[in-house]
Amino acid sequence: MATIRVPTQFGVLSVTAEAEAIVRVRWDAPAEGEAGALLEEAAAQIAAYDAGQLARFDLPFRVRGSDFQRAVCAAMAAIPFGETRTYGEIATDLGAPARAVGGACGSNPIPVLIPCHRVMGAGGRLTGFSGQGGVETKVALLRHEGAGGFLI
Repeated sequence: MATIRVPTQFGVLSVTAEAEAIVRVRWDAPAEGEAGALLEEAAAQIAAYDAGQLARFDLPFRVRGSDFQRAVCAAMAAIPFGETRTYGEIATDLGAPARAVGGACGSNPIPVLIPCHRVMGAGGRLTGFSGQGGVETKVALLRHEGAGGFLI
């Protein structure tokens, strides 16, 4: 396992890879091990996203957790740049309670790259964010993607 640190306007993202897949993103964790080609590519894509030059990450992810956690992460990953969905919409698609979807969103191991910030409460209501900075970071990410106009 190796971790790199990537400075962004949203804080320093620490990206961890294992066996040729991204397995975790945290804020401000220490770098560890040898970066390798995958983490260098992740850093380049995050820098491009931060600069407004990339709308979709093209990296291999491995989500640890239950089948449900992986299904919720796949649903979040399918939300296009600049758009949002609600917990309820994802819950309907998965045949699960909205609260369970909210819990899975909150424990997303790869935030930003798997865009849990694009998931909103009922009626498009702004809800929490588990990353550093909480809701303020979520708002910054949504505004960066042009999805924050409704927040003004």
